[in-house]
Amino acid sequence: MKRIVIVGATSGIGLEVARLCIRAGWRVGAAGRRQEALDALRAEAPAQVEVEALDVNRNDAPERLARLIERLGGMDTYLHSSGIGSRNTDLRPDIEIATLRTNGEGFVRMVTAAFGYFRAHGGGHLTVISSIAGTRGLGSAPAYSATKRMQNTYIDALAQLSRMEGYGIRFTDIRPGFVATPLLAGDGNYPMLMPTGKVAARIMRILRRPRRRVVIDRRYAVMVFCWRLIPQWLWERLKVRTKG
Repeated sequence: MKRIVIVGATSGIGLEVARLCIRAGWRVGAAGRRQEALDALRAEAPAQVEVEALDVNRNDAPERLARLIERLGGMDTYLHSSGIGSRNTDLRPDIEIATLRTNGEGFVRMVTAAFGYFRAHGGGHLTVISSIAGTRGLGSAPAYSATKRMQNTYIDALAQLSRMEGYGIRFTDIRPGFVATPLLAGDGNYPMLMPTGKVAARIMRILRRPRRRVVIDRRYAVMVFCWRLIPQWLWERLKVRTKG
């Protein structure tokens, strides 16, 4: 029976993927900040689900992750689905700094902990949900797009490290477009908004048949391709924003 640990399993994409894993018969280790949401998920399949409340911004998060893995009986796949972000054209420092903490410091804290486990146990599948926002700097969400670019690069670096040292760890960087999750609720009108269930189903297929890098969905893959073709001088003159 496959064992997956999902950090960020209390809402949005992480919760939907957890439910799909349960239906597939996998053992699920669910982690997130809200204990009540974790308990509700465990109640759906008590024999398959273990839970642990943790905050990726706290220093004890790796220790809590280790406890969860132990109760689960090990970990074959790690899925990082924890993150925050919002439009911030006013450049409010509290929003920018909070985004850097969760998507930067919190991301590194948890991904390195998962990397360390896989390194010590002969390999595994380390998967993160980043975003197409990391493709170029977005003026409407500076810290969000910058931290997502950092996540992309960090996973590239860990993939190279694993291959250099022969750790046998597989990596997947999943880059969705705009998804109808609580993260975007009340934060403007987003184009081509995708339902959470559709994105979770695609992620489940990726978990079954891992790929190194995936943009969800095809419309966004085309958009990202076009973004990369735009010269920097022209990009800076574009109004890439959501509608308020």
